[in-house]
Amino acid sequence: MARKNNRNPLPTRGRRQEFRRGKPRPCAVCPSGGVDWKDTATLRKYISDRGKIRGRRVTGLCPQCQREVAVAVKNAREMALLPYMGGR
Repeated sequence: MARKNNRNPLPTRGRRQEFRRGKPRPCAVCPSGGVDWKDTATLRKYISDRGKIRGRRVTGLCPQCQREVAVAVKNAREMALLPYMGGR
């Protein structure tokens, strides 16, 4: 007969643990009023060294601002201000 594994993977030591979430960090783009595709210094913060647009979880932007940044990066690439691929 097989043994039953009754171990709790997260022991609570008698009372239930509550996980607190900190204050949500404000979006870096919202207060400034958006991003401009001509501002390459700001846009470089949102692309990786390989030339990929970083995700929302990495940048910490709200969904609307992440879309704005993605469009601005694509426009800057089209105008040859940012590279499509990162250099080696």
